[in-house]
Amino acid sequence: MENPVREKRQEYRERYQINLAEWLLYHQQNIVFDKCYWMGKRAYKNPFDAWVYQEIIYEVQPDVIVEIGSAEGGSTLYLAHLLELIGNGTVVSVDLDRSKFNVSHKRIVQVTGDSSSEEVIAKVSELCQGKKVLIIHDGNHRKVQVLKDLKLYADLVSVGSYLIVEDGIIDLFEVGSALAGYPEGPLAATEEFLMDNQNFIVDESRERYLLTYNPKGFLKRIS
Repeated sequence: MENPVREKRQEYRERYQINLAEWLLYHQQNIVFDKCYWMGKRAYKNPFDAWVYQEIIYEVQPDVIVEIGSAEGGSTLYLAHLLELIGNGTVVSVDLDRSKFNVSHKRIVQVTGDSSSEEVIAKVSELCQGKKVLIIHDGNHRKVQVLKDLKLYADLVSVGSYLIVEDGIIDLFEVGSALAGYPEGPLAATEEFLMDNQNFIVDESRERYLLTYNPKGFLKRIS
């Protein structure tokens, strides 16, 4: 007689045999682009990182979250809902392309244009003036652009708050794999940025769940 409990145990044991790298590739290939949603809106996020974001937002209590790169807006809406829960704050969504952005919320402000253009920088700076600011970079992932944005936006981050650099994971995988399309990306940019900027440190405690897309990407401003 078959034992359904034993069969189910075996099924899950086989699943749990994969290593962290295999899980990251599985998530990238099978989940993140078409099976990861926040309130019905596609959100291109690793759920472990999304959990850490709510911890940081609760601790920092930002007045403004600048999200550089919003895609379809699921992550933007997620951030807006977190701010709604703590009763404070605005999400400033910076993106060049709004063709797929399909969310709205009273706490979301759209700034459309090139993140490194003078016009966009000026508008974002105006919205951050005198506010406690947290920044999440999820825009163009090539090293040159990420480094440029980090240098342009770093001064807006409040002491005690964070500059989160997303998707440095692509630097840790072979070019051509599901997680890496080019040789140098956000992690390479972050490492160079930190060499010239002593105001930020890597908060490694934010990587304690291990399965992060943002290695060395949780940068806390200390001065």
